[in-house]
Amino acid sequence: MSFAGLRVLSLESRRAKEMEGMILRLGGNALVAPSVQERPLDDHGEALRFIGRLEADEFNLLICMTGAGLTFLRDLVVAHMPVERFAAALRRVAIVSRGPKPIPLLRSLNVPVAVVVPEPNTWKEIVEAVEARPERRIAVQEYGRPNLEMNAALRALGATVTPIAIYRWELPEDVEPLREAARRLAAGDVDVALFTSSIQLDHLLEVARDLCLEPEVIERLRTHVVIASVGPVMTAALESHGLPPDIIPNHPKMGSLVKASAESAAEVLLTKRFALKAGLNPAPQNDIGSAGCETTD
Repeated sequence: MSFAGLRVLSLESRRAKEMEGMILRLGGNALVAPSVQERPLDDHGEALRFIGRLEADEFNLLICMTGAGLTFLRDLVVAHMPVERFAAALRRVAIVSRGPKPIPLLRSLNVPVAVVVPEPNTWKEIVEAVEARPERRIAVQEYGRPNLEMNAALRALGATVTPIAIYRWELPEDVEPLREAARRLAAGDVDVALFTSSIQLDHLLEVARDLCLEPEVIERLRTHVVIASVGPVMTAALESHGLPPDIIPNHPKMGSLVKASAESAAEVLLTKRFALKAGLNPAPQNDIGSAGCETTD
């Protein structure tokens, strides 16, 4: 199992070093371009009011979407009150954890977890878990952007849903590595692209658009690059841009994604190149331009 020297792009941010190490250990030529920063909101008022609302029993269920978001919430709140007050407020509601990542922090606060949402940890599994429970006054600790589909599905169950925004996803402060990734994709200098979050694709295409390279990046991904998706949400995002993934691991985890890609990428790449030569997968067209960019006739 090896990438055998293939040029492997990852847009991982928080775990960038870990991702780079895995790619290198499996024989890949790693290009890791952080694509996202998680920025806590400047207004702390909503988080502090949330604790008061928990204490007033306005909610009977809290959905914890991410470990990072829960950590941001804790750090923000304990700057204004004792940590035990924060923990006691959380104990007043049933906790639904989207996968395992929020659990270590909850355990450290002695907060019991009523439900751990199973793989692949999408909003659909969350709704199924909530449907089987009696609580209908629901607070949602959001991740980097609202999940409107999940909130609508929860409301369809008769629930009142209150999103609690703690942080937002933004482009990284240093965008140059992401720009370089877009340039290398457009130039055909990438063999494998690993995607672990839909915001990575959004930011890659945003930067490519600014460079007037978005059509080239999309077409190169489609025709020349092995696309690996961590799981269903990422797959849906890729497919919405006409980029069906070539590799999806059995488990929606970063390590599983890298291992599955190392195992299959070389063979998949040969198949895509054969299809391109055979005319089954047309090559990129140079006269396609991004909005606001010049095109050639």
